[in-house]
Amino acid sequence: MRSMIKTAILSLIAIFIIVPTASADNSVSRIDGGNRYSLSVNVAKKGWGTANTVVLVGKKAYADATAAVPLAYQHNAPVLFTNSKNLSSETKKGLTSLKAKNVIAIGTTASVSNNVINQVKKLGISTKRITGKNRYEISTNIAKQMKKPAGVVVVEGHSYAHGIAIAPYAAQKGFPILYTDKKGLRSEISTFAKASNIKQTIVIGGESYVTKAAYNKLKSPTRIKGANRYDIAAKIVNKYKLSTSNTYVARGFGYASAPAAAGIAAKEKKALLLTNEKTLPVHTRSIIGSKNISKFTVVGNSTTVTNTVASQLKNPVVGKKVFLDPGHGAQDSGAVGYGLYEKNLNLDVAKRVNTKLKNAGALTTMSRTSDTFDSLQTRVSKGASANADIFISVHANSNDNSSANGTETYYDKTYAATNSLKLAQNIQPKMVSALGTRDRGVKTAAFYVIKYSKMPSVLLETGFVSSPVDSNILKSATYKDRLASGISSGVSGYFR
Repeated sequence: MRSMIKTAILSLIAIFIIVPTASADNSVSRIDGGNRYSLSVNVAKKGWGTANTVVLVGKKAYADATAAVPLAYQHNAPVLFTNSKNLSSETKKGLTSLKAKNVIAIGTTASVSNNVINQVKKLGISTKRITGKNRYEISTNIAKQMKKPAGVVVVEGHSYAHGIAIAPYAAQKGFPILYTDKKGLRSEISTFAKASNIKQTIVIGGESYVTKAAYNKLKSPTRIKGANRYDIAAKIVNKYKLSTSNTYVARGFGYASAPAAAGIAAKEKKALLLTNEKTLPVHTRSIIGSKNISKFTVVGNSTTVTNTVASQLKNPVVGKKVFLDPGHGAQDSGAVGYGLYEKNLNLDVAKRVNTKLKNAGALTTMSRTSDTFDSLQTRVSKGASANADIFISVHANSNDNSSANGTETYYDKTYAATNSLKLAQNIQPKMVSALGTRDRGVKTAAFYVIKYSKMPSVLLETGFVSSPVDSNILKSATYKDRLASGISSGVSGYFR
């Protein structure tokens, strides 16, 4: 009876701890639009409301749009897209709504035609054009229209994402974005840098984008490179300590939406991170976790940045490092009963949990992914090496008495006791609910892997392989998948 009362009390405590509330999830909002024109207008309305000056670029002039962000920042102006031949209806309405008095058109007449300029003038708006024979010259001519800069940013002219990633910081520093090519340093950059007495240069991208020879010709250069565009964007946020109190997120290949995101991030002096349209990349997750970012604004519609990404951003597990330890393995079969080998069951469940957590946005590591064996010390060391936020060891129970059954979770008080208890109390009821097994509660025990792991750690006993009741449940792929979902949900609950 005492055991039943204790279990009931623990269950009630767990319920109060893990019941999610909307305020406990990360905050995610979205600025979208039916096309690039309406999207850029909606970003302008959100960030500016009204704007005396607007920067206008052609619908596919991504290089122009990116280079224009620092100039736009100095004019407190949003960047809008237009159809090249006719002023887009959405942009026309946007100019009126923003109460624009001046438009700075960027690019040649092939990007923004004279017909578009005339249509803007008919709205009673003054216009000027910054042009050039190519993107390199245009970027330099934009720089000439800015306040005298102390430094410049150099990127490869076709690597749009590199320019987008640095644009919010470049704008705030007053650094123009100048384009070079993969062959070497463009003469336009050399001429501008010399004439402007540039003191500092930021180069974005590795040597395959901006060559070593080009780099060495620049004034006090600093190079930021990474494994990919997502990594570079994350490194920029980290290196320059950009504010993540409300982080903007744009698609890494969304060249029509990303300049607008960079513009509003610059205006609000916030960080900008890049994502794949379908799932958050590892590097983006990593900085979200390391910076504990919890508020995001996604720029782009659900085709550009899917709702899956938005859901990952909203989940408090996003960017958290979870270490999963499937107990036993190889020659160590663990408990055996009713055709179940614990080592195989543990691995199957852990793999399912791994998938669920990765899909939720977590960064996961497993002590083993096949039928191999690690010592207890090695498992603990692997968890430490992974710099994990939490450690979860997956097991199944056994007893000489076949009537023994149920699910229980253990933690140890040696390290991180309070958070280990919290983790256990979040996961335990979720497992019980998923399996429909007897709730044996949360308990303490000095199991090696949770005793010596210094991060919050728990050991899960999912059920008894020696029980005819539990073993039938644990044999079911459906129930194992439900169990994995329950564990994943419990982990999310812990981070709320």
